Amino acid sequence: MTRRFPARAPGRADVGAGGGSDGSSDGSSDGGAGQRPPRDGAGRDAHPVLATWRRFRRQRLGFYSFVIFMTMFGVSLAGNLLSNEHPIVVKYQGHWYFPMLKSYPERTFGGDFATPTDYLDPFIRARLAAPGNIVVYAPNRYSANTLNYFAKQPDPAPPSRDNWLGTDDRGRDVFARLLFGFRVSVLFALALTAVGTVLGIAAGAVQGFFGGRIDLFSQRLIEIWGSLPELYLLIIFASIFQPSLLLLLVLLSVFGWLDLSDYVRAEFLRNRMQDYVRAARAMGLSNAQIIWRHVLPNSLTPVITFLPFRISGAILALTSLDFLGLGVPSSVPSLGELLAQGKANLDAWWIAAATFGLLGFTLLLLTFMGDALRRALDTRRIDFARAGGQV
Repeated sequence: MTRRFPARAPGRADVGAGGGSDGSSDGSSDGGAGQRPPRDGAGRDAHPVLATWRRFRRQRLGFYSFVIFMTMFGVSLAGNLLSNEHPIVVKYQGHWYFPMLKSYPERTFGGDFATPTDYLDPFIRARLAAPGNIVVYAPNRYSANTLNYFAKQPDPAPPSRDNWLGTDDRGRDVFARLLFGFRVSVLFALALTAVGTVLGIAAGAVQGFFGGRIDLFSQRLIEIWGSLPELYLLIIFASIFQPSLLLLLVLLSVFGWLDLSDYVRAEFLRNRMQDYVRAARAMGLSNAQIIWRHVLPNSLTPVITFLPFRISGAILALTSLDFLGLGVPSSVPSLGELLAQGKANLDAWWIAAATFGLLGFTLLLLTFMGDALRRALDTRRIDFARAGGQV
């Protein structure tokens, strides 16, 4: 097998110029100038990222789970256009208004008061529905915190034509709470995953690449830090500070990188002894260049594999804290707060059923995605496919 070396640095002499590591000149090495990268069985360039993506697409369950999850996330990002008590656009008496972008007083539409317009008021609806006017409403006419003071049923109300999934014990639309709560959960999970991944990679890279006393000292610090009672600290800080997403992000981030750093450390300990690292040192590259250009790209397999599971763990963490009352304020839509309402109102089955269904389906999609990524990045399966098998 031809040994691969990193691309030569500018101004440096070629290492082993004139052929591969075995002295041949068949052009099998991918580091020489003018040579094309390896190709797959279909004759396409086997770029590592594209090859991984093709293997991931072959995992049909994981790939379609990824498509469904991204579709759900995209729909939640457009939630204000899908679920809102304010009309998208209004043409009233020849003038155009955009209630989603600007608040208009009730007098603008024939009311008696200068207060903001309540678009659920039957009087306002009748004025806007008069001949000559044009009103474009969102499919669901409720936001996450909308209270319908003109509702005909006591709260919590079962699913109906007006409230597709019913209302909670405060009269808020469950569908709107789920839509915006899903968006908050996924955005929070992505932010927590990003921060934890950066911290975990940085800590694991320093320990694994340098080793020795740095690794030993860092491991002892991580053991001490990981032994701190995370839940108790969350309870203490929640009782001192005003609950917010930023506070939860900071508190969970200081503990969320510990597990990932161990995997990155193990990969760096293995890869730092490879031949391409020795070749890079011989070419005069600094430690930072070796880490960033060579060792880190070859150590990202566990990081990428665990990303869906880290996202699901972050969603569960936020949901659990909100269920216990240690998460975000009640004004912020939350899946955990809906679960707590479902527990407190067992007769209102639609609250718990809809929330459990959405949460369980989301976690199932992320699990399928993580398993598909693991299969796509499994080096044993890749080697087997190269030998003529099927991934």
